[in-house]
Amino acid sequence: MVGQIIVPNLSEFRVSLSQNSFVDGYTEDCYYQTVRKIQDFSYILRREATGILRWLIPGLGVKRWFSLILLGLTLLAVGIALALLDVYRTTPSESSLTPVLEVAALRFMARPLRVLVFTVLGLSLMGIGMAGLNRALIIPFMRPGQKLVDQIASYRRKGRGPRIVVLGGGHGLATLLRGLKNHSANLTAIVSVADDGGSSGRLRQSLGILPPGDIRNCLAALSDDEAMLTQLFQYRFTNESNLGGHSFGNLFISALAEITGSFEEAVAESGRVLGVRGRVLPATLHNVRLVADVELPNQPGSVRVEGESAIPEMPGRVRRVWLEPNSPFAFPPAVRAILAADLIVIGPGSLYTSILPNLLVPDLLEAVRASRALKAFVINIATQPGETLKYSVLDHVRVLEEHIGSGLADVIVYNNFHELPLPNLSDWVKLESESRGYPLYGANLVDSQHPWRHDAEKLAQTLIDLLLERTGPLVD
Repeated sequence: MVGQIIVPNLSEFRVSLSQNSFVDGYTEDCYYQTVRKIQDFSYILRREATGILRWLIPGLGVKRWFSLILLGLTLLAVGIALALLDVYRTTPSESSLTPVLEVAALRFMARPLRVLVFTVLGLSLMGIGMAGLNRALIIPFMRPGQKLVDQIASYRRKGRGPRIVVLGGGHGLATLLRGLKNHSANLTAIVSVADDGGSSGRLRQSLGILPPGDIRNCLAALSDDEAMLTQLFQYRFTNESNLGGHSFGNLFISALAEITGSFEEAVAESGRVLGVRGRVLPATLHNVRLVADVELPNQPGSVRVEGESAIPEMPGRVRRVWLEPNSPFAFPPAVRAILAADLIVIGPGSLYTSILPNLLVPDLLEAVRASRALKAFVINIATQPGETLKYSVLDHVRVLEEHIGSGLADVIVYNNFHELPLPNLSDWVKLESESRGYPLYGANLVDSQHPWRHDAEKLAQTLIDLLLERTGPLVD
């Protein structure tokens, strides 16, 4: 019979000892140290037992394999036991093996106790062996400072997360992905390929490939470990070298495109290198160019501006943007991802040069309209010089409707916190008093360190809450 260890309260124990005249100070300290060690051992035992029981949490995908292994070992043990029983019964009593067999079979114990001893011993050895084998196999892939059970639980939870598609480009899209990857691994980023400035523009002109810059940023944001490899992917060479202005990731994707023969395969391989859970897809594989009509200040009419990088540099107000060639075909996997999504997020990002170029691809726009997913349009926190100067929340919505029609978004998410200072030439994007019946949702989405940007976790949590409010939990 196993007794129960009762650990007294240390302070009460010391008081009771001090009140006993037969206990000297040395003996009191010995008693105190002994009780403290028993209490520490009890805490360690409870902690380890809790850690073991966490492996039984539903959804880890571990119990089924453990049960299968246990069943196989049980059948193996039954076979070995039958063989040993046959040897035990057929061995003559005067044989020298008889005492050894009796000790090995624990004949000196009662039968129930023998069963208990062999069961506990077998399960203990099996558990120690499995734990050691798993650690030896998995330790190269474990993150320092995290328990294996926590990593498996997080992996399974994200794998059962909602299917989310994000359309946009630039830093806004990368920020959103950094927040959403903590909630789901079923992420698809659909990125504009109209960029023609900087390193992407130079590679586009010299190699004739699609611009890799925004895709590189999204891959880095979706990486499970944004450490050295991801920093290398984002590294930009200095102007003193012949590669000045180029980022390593852009060159890497360009080289892979040459090796594999396709830009989309190069993006997929880059995702595998970075350990990305999710996908980054171009909106189209056509070599499109963004064109805008810009109304100049104090002059009648408008001028035509060609190139995504040139539009924000032109003084004046953007009136309309379009793609050339017109009506490019969408990338088919991007259309399939939209139709299968639970949540579609449009933005954040530059309204004219990052968000609209995706929606100006007709097949993508029709897929968004046909999808049954919750569609959220995320408004920028601050105005952008050259594009949305002095724009309000509803000005963003109006521009979207003028280009692609009304009724696209189920909810319009905007920031309602305006207490921090902004850089020069930027203002808060605020909501007018008259909302005209739009489905609006306001929340504090500001990054306290960079108040002109969204906070990744705040924005992601707000979107997940809106999805769960509409659909209820999508996982067990």
